[in-house]
Amino acid sequence: MKARTPKPKQIIGMTDLVDFPDLSLFDVQAKVDTGAYTSALHCKDVRVIKSGLKRILSFLLIDKTGEDARPFYSDQFSQRMIRNSFGVAEKRYVIKTRIILFGRTIRAEFTLADRENLKNPVLLGRKLLRNRFIVDVSQKNLSYQKKKSLVNSQ
Repeated sequence: MKARTPKPKQIIGMTDLVDFPDLSLFDVQAKVDTGAYTSALHCKDVRVIKSGLKRILSFLLIDKTGEDARPFYSDQFSQRMIRNSFGVAEKRYVIKTRIILFGRTIRAEFTLADRENLKNPVLLGRKLLRNRFIVDVSQKNLSYQKKKSLVNSQ
């Protein structure tokens, strides 16, 4: 059997604008955080509701564009202990969703957290970055620039 050649790693900057096609969120400000293991997504009012025998996760996604928060529902979720930036362990819900970076669609896990007091509604952690990206902290919005150049060349 032939050894698999690893894909070359893409350079990603300290911040970028990302798309979440499953959540109808586009050009969302994200911070690359190599100190975080799991990625995080800003939302509010996270709760489990019962629908018959099923448990469904309900949450409001906040769009920084000033639009009203939109409700989302998922029956595919888990809960796990996450250490926040202050080192305090807290139980958070986790969903899997698709994110688009550099034209690549990546299925990744995101914890749902209230990031209202933080500048970036999305945090991209090591689990998503590993084996895909090299972080250059002097750069920013490289994926978004590539997306814009592709749109402008059409």
